[in-house]
Amino acid sequence: MMMTTPNLTVNIAGVTLANPVVTASGTFGFGREYGTLYPLSELGAIAVKGLTLKERPGNAPPRVAETPAGMLNSVGLQNPGVEAFIREELPWLKAQGAVVIANIAGNTIEDYCAMAERLSDTAVDLIELNISCPNVKAGGVAFGTSCASVAAITAAVRGACRKPLIVKLSPNVTDIAEIAVSAVDHGADALSLINTLLGMRIDIATRRPVLANNVGGLSGPAVRPIAVRMVWQVRGRVSVPIIGMGGVATWEDAVEMLLAGANAVAVGTALYADPFASVKITRGLREYLERHGMADVQELVGAVQAH
Repeated sequence: MMMTTPNLTVNIAGVTLANPVVTASGTFGFGREYGTLYPLSELGAIAVKGLTLKERPGNAPPRVAETPAGMLNSVGLQNPGVEAFIREELPWLKAQGAVVIANIAGNTIEDYCAMAERLSDTAVDLIELNISCPNVKAGGVAFGTSCASVAAITAAVRGACRKPLIVKLSPNVTDIAEIAVSAVDHGADALSLINTLLGMRIDIATRRPVLANNVGGLSGPAVRPIAVRMVWQVRGRVSVPIIGMGGVATWEDAVEMLLAGANAVAVGTALYADPFASVKITRGLREYLERHGMADVQELVGAVQAH
């Protein structure tokens, strides 16, 4: 008797994804380059490049550096601005059949609220709040590093946002579970984690930092054990959907992240080495479920048996 194909669909805050594999913001642009390789509808969702209220040129180069088992980036949110995205990129993405997650970033709560309100009038499916940005009104401290600031920005954006709201958590904190609870208590419909860890490389010949910005965000396989640990900790404290990310490069990595408590996974840095990584992970997940006689991918979520 043939077993039916496992169900890979995932519900994230009321939005149905065809499968649990999404792209991480900042690593997929607006999808046009990848769209020449395979139908973007094969992806669970696309988190687009981080958007700001106005166009940003980003940081001065060099702004990307390789590290053992990963990379550092300090691109600095280069993007055309939210209006250009709505006008030029969003219609194309929706025509591809993609579920679109609009990632928003800013330096003031007012900027975030303005973008959330504007995007609520568009065809985007979900809005992802990037709270790793420096709050200029608080001396440049990132919004996502204290429960109080997370509560303030989440509540404010929730009030302006009519789309499902994902809060993307920074790992550069002492207790990510407390931060997660604060986000959920103040209006987050879902969480995504982790954003990059702060890192640095120094050129020993010049004795200068490799990146023009001195420091950058570390991503790739090197951070995966930290991401798995943080997803597991957060799942123990909240019940909302979680998109787990951080070094997911293979279907095995995806299974591990789901077992830790993620409902979906995001693929980022791996796409630079293999632009087909996301579709390969989806196929591998399906085959894993078939081998283990599982009917639904959500059977894996949080199924780790901790000691």
